[in-house]
Parts: sequence; C-alpha cells; structure tokens
Amino acid sequence: MITFSFIARMPDDPGALHRAAAIIKSHGGNIRRVDYDRRIDPHTVFFEGEAPEGAPEAIRIDLQRVGYLQENLITLRFLKFHVYLPDEPGQLFNFLGHTTGVGVNIAFLDYDRKGKYPGRLTVSLTLENDQVADRLLEDLKQHYRLEILEYDSTGKRLDDTVFYIRFAQELREIIGEAEDEFLMRLLQDSNHIAQELTSRDMDPRVVFDSILQTGRTLRQTTEGNFYADVQKVSFNDGAELYCFQMPCGGSVYVLQNERERVMFDTGFGIYHWEIMDMLTHYGVDCARLSRIYITHADADHCGGAAMFDAPSVLHPGSIEIIRNSNRAYNSIMQSSILGEVYTKLINLFSHFQPPTRVEVLPTKPLRMRGELPVIAEFEAAGRHFEVLESLGGHLHGQVFFLAPDDGLLFTGDTMINFASFTPEREEFSSLADTLMTSVNVDSELARRERKALMDLAAEIDASLASKGRRLLLCCGHGAISTLEGKKLVAYGEIERYHSDPMHYPMK
Repeated sequence: MITFSFIARMPDDPGALHRAAAIIKSHGGNIRRVDYDRRIDPHTVFFEGEAPEGAPEAIRIDLQRVGYLQENLITLRFLKFHVYLPDEPGQLFNFLGHTTGVGVNIAFLDYDRKGKYPGRLTVSLTLENDQVADRLLEDLKQHYRLEILEYDSTGKRLDDTVFYIRFAQELREIIGEAEDEFLMRLLQDSNHIAQELTSRDMDPRVVFDSILQTGRTLRQTTEGNFYADVQKVSFNDGAELYCFQMPCGGSVYVLQNERERVMFDTGFGIYHWEIMDMLTHYGVDCARLSRIYITHADADHCGGAAMFDAPSVLHPGSIEIIRNSNRAYNSIMQSSILGEVYTKLINLFSHFQPPTRVEVLPTKPLRMRGELPVIAEFEAAGRHFEVLESLGGHLHGQVFFLAPDDGLLFTGDTMINFASFTPEREEFSSLADTLMTSVNVDSELARRERKALMDLAAEIDASLASKGRRLLLCCGHGAISTLEGKKLVAYGEIERYHSDPMHYPMK
C-alpha cells in the first residue's frame, strides 16, 4: 500500500465530502486522516490515507477532474468597493452576472434600500490576479458608479473563506520563496498539529497563530534587531566563561583560557552570523574554537553547529533525533504528531544546521553520580569535565557537563532560570508549550531528572562553599545562576548587547 495526502478545495455544498470519499473508495483507498472545520475554512479539507500502487495518482486525476484538487497556492487579491445600483428590478441579479463572468469569489455584500445609503451596494471580493481585477473594474465602470475602498495584493486582508490560502501566504513571508508543493506539505503538517490540539479543546486559531508567531519572532530578531544578554565570569587561573542569552531559544556558552576555547551549545542557526559578530565584539576568536559540546538535539541548542569549523561532541541519541527529524524519538511521545511536526516547523523557521563533523560520546557508564550515569570524561580550557547522561525526561540523549572541582555545571534544559527571562523570551518560550503541550517528552521522568540534578548541584555547591566558592549553573535557558535553597538566582552582572550600535551598550 502506498501512502497519499492531498488538500481538497471543495464547494460548501451537501454531498461534496461524500463525493470525494467515493472517489477515494473507488480506487481502493483507505482514509486514515481527514480534517474539515468550517469554523476555520468552509472549503478546505485535508486527506491522508493509503491505497494500492498506482491508485493515489488515479485518485488525484479524478479529484482534479471534478475540480476538487488544490494543486497550487496562488496569491489572492482582496478588493472592496461601493457600487451604486439603479432602483430597478433585477439590478442585483445583473451586477452578480458581471462578477460571475470573470470568476471572482464574493466574500461580503451589504445592500439595503431602506438603509442610510439606498442604492449603495458594498462588495468585497477575492481575485486570483491583477488582470482579473482590472477586467472586472473596467466592465463595471461602463454600467455603474464605483468607489474603490481598498485593494490589497498581499493577501493580508483576505477573509476566512480562504483561511488556508491566507495562512500559506503568511508562511511564505516567513520562509521566503518556496515551491507550492513544499508549502502544501507544510500546510498539511500545520493542519495536523491543529487537528490534534483541537481534539484537546484548544482553539485552532491559537494554534495557527502560534505557528506564525514562532516563525515571525525568529525572523524579526535577526540582523539589526538581534540582541543578547551577556555575562562574563573570570577565574583565578585566567580562564573566562561567557554566557550569551539569545533573543529566542537556548543560551550559548564559551569557555576559554590562553590555550583552548570551547563552546557549549550553538543557539539557532538563524542567529549564526549575528553570533559571530557578537563573539568578535567580545574578543572571542572562533578560529581557535576546538570543540562544541552539545547538551541535546533541539534546534536552539545545536542548530548552528554545522556553520562552525570545530567538531561537535554529542550523545548518539541526539544524532538519532536529528536523523529522524523528531524530538520525541525514543520516548513515550514518539508516536505523537505534536513532537514530530513541531520539530519540522522549528527546524525550518530557525534555519537548522545541525552538526556534520561529530564526535560521538560513549554510553557505557563509568560510574554513577547519584541517579545519573557518568559516561565520559574530557579536559577543556584547563578543566576536568564529566559527562552525565540524563534520564531522558526532557529529550532522549540529553547530557550534562560537570566540572566538579571548578564549580561548573552545564544543565541543558533540565534546569532553567525562568526568573531571568525577559517578557519577550517568556512569550517565545510559551509558544513551544502551546504547540506541544509540554517541551518535555516525559514529564514524570523530567521531574525525576531535575530533582536528581538539583540534589547533585546542592551537594557539590555545599562542598565548594567550605572553600569559599560556589557552583555555577549554566542553564539551558536564562542566566548563569547559583542555587539559593530551591531557587536559581542570576550570578553577577548582566549587560545587554545589541547588533545595532544605536542600541549598545545597555545595562
């Protein structure tokens, strides 16, 4: 059996869905998913299924023959105008003959002979191109007095009778020019995640808005709008640690001394060139970067790795997540469409460039640190690190990097200083929660994982405190922090870097 999927654009008539289903059945097709919600779009239906070899193409041909198959995503125009009709029988009928003749879709009509403006008909239309608009207006001008109120060729003013076309046009603005075939697959995925979340009583419009807002926010925080909150920690032996909090997504860390420079996580790929400029501003020479240590496979932690010359060190589970394009891989959520589709969307929006030069960590435990296995050790910038394997609560293959003698713990997303978030970062972070219901692939395991790491951090911090030092928690998101009881508190000073010199520096 061959899998198939297609988008149907059908008349809002009784029996239209039945006719489409009959075509699929006639070729031995089995529908596995269908989504139609007239609250969103009264004409668009999404189908997925399986059929014998050769049948999917036959189904497409028959759907195309009856005019149901949507094969492209044209940029529709929106036109609104007043037209003044004579007070004679049949004038509305005659007017509609003109619109039908050029094949436009009427979105809105307002006409009342007893109203404030008798004889005035207000019309809103959707049109396929400028030529159709010109032809219609030239035709109407020969018969009626017209007042053009609005003409929009961007699709932003389209009404909800063409919701998915409007949504596709907004996606195109985010990702740039894309073939219609690619964009229609993206529509299928976006619809699928909306269908799943609607079944969980979420408003589908919130879902579609969250998808668009995710892409827009990333794009709007590049180039001259890029900024980061920066901490610098200096050590007695001359080593330095930088924390760069990105506008969106995870924090990026650079640890260096006079002999070596390493990075922990890379941020989104879309920020790579801004990150390079920022590192140069702080005197960090990436040509000397020897390794990139990846905590886990989410796009905001490894999505720029391929754009650096240095090799990336990561868990084999992270490699599998990248290969499968599914952050829920090898978890209890693996079969959920939410993790799979979100991975596709965030990878696309963030210009995902995962590691290509890799050094794969071993997985056989050397010993235990509480509940967490120590699977490897390495030296970096004069510090001895242990690699701790997570329990897989946030993501399969997530690891932590611990330098116990030097008081450094890179926690991945198991520990996050939410209190250090700006409102903008908090809002962006909430979008992932909306689209997946949770950023953790196993919430119960994530709680155990966090407790195990917190207990370990408290133990090491207490040991260092006897020497007048503290354990610095390098969180997956937010500021470098210390553990104060059960709370994470930002450590030291934080300054604002902005890519536009007019905004820099700010404290």
